[in-house]
Order: sequence, then C-alpha cells, then structure tokens
Amino acid sequence: MANKDLAYYLALPYTIQIRPVKDESRDYFFATVAELDGCQSNGDTFAEAYESLREAMVGYLEVKLEYGDVIPEPIGEDEYSGKFNLRVPKSLHRLLVERAAAESVSLNQYCLYKLSR
Repeated sequence: MANKDLAYYLALPYTIQIRPVKDESRDYFFATVAELDGCQSNGDTFAEAYESLREAMVGYLEVKLEYGDVIPEPIGEDEYSGKFNLRVPKSLHRLLVERAAAESVSLNQYCLYKLSR
C-alpha cells in the first residue's frame, strides 16, 4: 500500500498491553503498544488507560509520518512458520527422549504437549 496514512496505521491490530500498577504514589493502569517503542500512557481505570493510549498512538504516529520515519507494523499470523530450533544440554535431551518413549509419543509431540501446558 503506497499511501499509508494515520487511518491506515490506527486500523492495524497492534499489540496493546495494559497492566495494573501499585506503587508508593497510587494505583493505576499502565498501557503500552508492543510494536511502537516508547508509545505508552496510563489511566486511573483500564478504560482510561486504553483511551489515553489511543491518543498517544495518534500523536506518536503523526510525528513519525511527519518526519518520514519508519513505523513498525504488527506481525501477522502468516509470518510464523510454527517451528523453531532449540539447543538443550545433552542430559535434558536424553531425559525428554526417555519420557516421550515412556508415553509412546514422538519427542516433538511430547515437547509440544509440555510447552502448551
């Protein structure tokens, strides 16, 4: 898409994270956008934090667009292959193979089961 404007970016499914914070000053909600480094806000309630973050996103994106900076986009599901390589100590590899055999499943099936729990 050649014309990526503010509306385009605001419609993307960015990863919004909102968490409660309790510190010495007060209790509040802290909100961030995972893909937009430094784009954050807060609010007294979850809803306020979300609305405040959306306003912060508008400002963040407007500045990036104004200066022609690169704006990261969310990674879609089709960007993941479903596989990754993992190096483990030989002793752990042996233990996993033995436990998979005891369950009469492949090492891959056993690890997938353990990781999904």
